[in-house]
Amino acid sequence: MSLLIDTLDLIRPQDVEARQMAQDRLDSLTMPHWALGQLMDTARDLAGISGSLEPHLERRVIAVMAGDHGVCAEGVSAFPQEVTPQMVANFVTGGAGVNALARTAGADVMVVDMGVAGDLAEYKAAGAVLDKHIARGTANMMVEPAMTRKEAEAAITAGIEVANDLAESYDILCTGDMGIGNTTASAAIAAVFTGQDVDELTGYGTGITDAVRHKKVSVIKEALRIHAPSADDPVGVLEKVGGFEIGGICGFILGCAALKRPVVVDGFISTAGALLAQALSPSSVDYMICAHCSQEHGHRFMLEHLGKDPLLDLGFRLGEGTGAAMALPLIESAGRLLSEVATFEEAAVSGRE
Repeated sequence: MSLLIDTLDLIRPQDVEARQMAQDRLDSLTMPHWALGQLMDTARDLAGISGSLEPHLERRVIAVMAGDHGVCAEGVSAFPQEVTPQMVANFVTGGAGVNALARTAGADVMVVDMGVAGDLAEYKAAGAVLDKHIARGTANMMVEPAMTRKEAEAAITAGIEVANDLAESYDILCTGDMGIGNTTASAAIAAVFTGQDVDELTGYGTGITDAVRHKKVSVIKEALRIHAPSADDPVGVLEKVGGFEIGGICGFILGCAALKRPVVVDGFISTAGALLAQALSPSSVDYMICAHCSQEHGHRFMLEHLGKDPLLDLGFRLGEGTGAAMALPLIESAGRLLSEVATFEEAAVSGRE
């Protein structure tokens, strides 16, 4: 808990002076004013985050937080729970969607066991999976809180530790997730913070039928009724209806913000972690770059609550960090605008009359 408190104390808003310097330079580039739109917005953010007009973005990593969910017992997913450890193995061997897209983006993939209900000892011993294991999956939120308060705090702290460790070797860090049942937990978290109706926030996850989605909505509503989580107590929200990997993502974002590193937030699950981070530290939002808007119903409401415009909208609903991987070349391009494009004065080009 002390690491969480210390981390929150370190988080400050973006560097206002560097942000203004970036604004002035971008205003003067050899192109019509703000002609590259959101890419220029991102460039300004990168300067504010890093405190530099030449942000380092070469070394990239996607941290895939993995954990299982007891609410799967309610039949809210199209896939069985054993898929979570099986997919972790797929990540390790490089055969998942995120691996392919990360290779294209020049990013490493690091898998973190936050609470997988399976044996990953072989991969941990080989250093292929980081061991931050809290428990073998959460409890069923329909019956009892998803985790204890102590476990919720441990999950967030573990995410901070991962950010601290990876920041020693990487310039830009990205979130990813794996956990059968985690769209149910994420929709519940979204309902607490956005105030939107559960039916509006709940999507089809792994590709469930309309009947299963209806049941999923009922499960979330009942869990929220039983536990009554409050947005004023974000750790309590995680405790009652969250997931270990979502808590890890929250801590990961907070750790990046404390270290003044850009953190690329992936999709629906990652944004649930971002909502928790925002509630714990509003200034942490300054360090988030939201990669995309997914097909999950509630994602757009979550992004609006964060006050963030996503870089992409490609109909993704995979998670894993795939959207973050796709956004990395755009973010690199934004950084190059600051460091490589000449101003009118530098290029001796006549400005606008």
